[in-house]
Amino acid sequence: MEHRVVVLALDGLLPFELGIPQRIFGRSLGTGAGGKGGRLYDVVTCSVRPPGPVRTDADFSILVEHGPEALATADTVVVPASYELGPVFEEGRLTEELAAALALVRPGTRMVSICTGSYVLAAAGYLDGRPATTHWSSADHFQRTFPQVRVDPDVLFIDDGDVLTSAGVAAGIDLCLHLVRRDHGAAVANEIARRTVVPPHRDGGQAQYIHRPVPEPQFATTTGARAWALARLDRPILLRDMAEQEAMSVRTFTRRFREEVGISPGQWLTGQRVERARHLLESTDLSIDQVARDAGFGTATSLRQHLQAALGVPPTAYRRTFRSSAGTAPRRVSRLSS
Repeated sequence: MEHRVVVLALDGLLPFELGIPQRIFGRSLGTGAGGKGGRLYDVVTCSVRPPGPVRTDADFSILVEHGPEALATADTVVVPASYELGPVFEEGRLTEELAAALALVRPGTRMVSICTGSYVLAAAGYLDGRPATTHWSSADHFQRTFPQVRVDPDVLFIDDGDVLTSAGVAAGIDLCLHLVRRDHGAAVANEIARRTVVPPHRDGGQAQYIHRPVPEPQFATTTGARAWALARLDRPILLRDMAEQEAMSVRTFTRRFREEVGISPGQWLTGQRVERARHLLESTDLSIDQVARDAGFGTATSLRQHLQAALGVPPTAYRRTFRSSAGTAPRRVSRLSS
């Protein structure tokens, strides 16, 4: 049975964000016999009112064919940003109309926000005591409005199990791809990314996009070092080796790397090795020991520790999940912040 994704279209929505779930989930295909498979998600757009027009922040409205009752059928609800949140943004409370619509959501439904759609989830109580993110420019206001939420303004998205939040605008693509990867594995998510012409996994967080009043001139980048490292993940890579690729001191390289990528070289390298291990577990019959060596973790114990920390499952369980049942997700996936 297809997993139903219901996208809640609110007045003042951003058309770009509204299209993200349809593009990512709506294009997700299984891998059945002969390399062909059916759709993995059924994507429906609804309004808080009966079917009809919904205003956007552009010079056009959209015609939404489903009312709030669609929320009761959702396995996942996605709330994109809106520029007309009114009391939700100003006072941290839901309107009666929005509260009535969200009351139709079944317990246990996965809740997802894109950009400042996080205000809706917070006002509804979904984020109480939990980690969350939003657009960096709204992070301080978001924290003041909802002090009970643990706001992280630097990440692209946060996966806290059944509630997920993303940073601004295009970070919604990162989050939706992450959900496909979580549900059906890296191979399916990577194919969607290729079709969408976006990276399957974007490095770093949104800190790298925050405007700095006096930016330091950038005469060199760390791009070459990253490409060099990706070509030799199966071998030991030291920070000084990466710095030498760009003819920089370790200190300068580390600072420049954080400015460009948003995380430290060590965090980036571990993330790339986890992605390599996932790919090998899904697509090959290599032993766990060989996967660990090819991904650069050295030993099966190290691979197990890193995969458990990143995904909440050991290598054998991950492989069994994504190679035996056409893509049922691990029961628990830990919060990923980059």
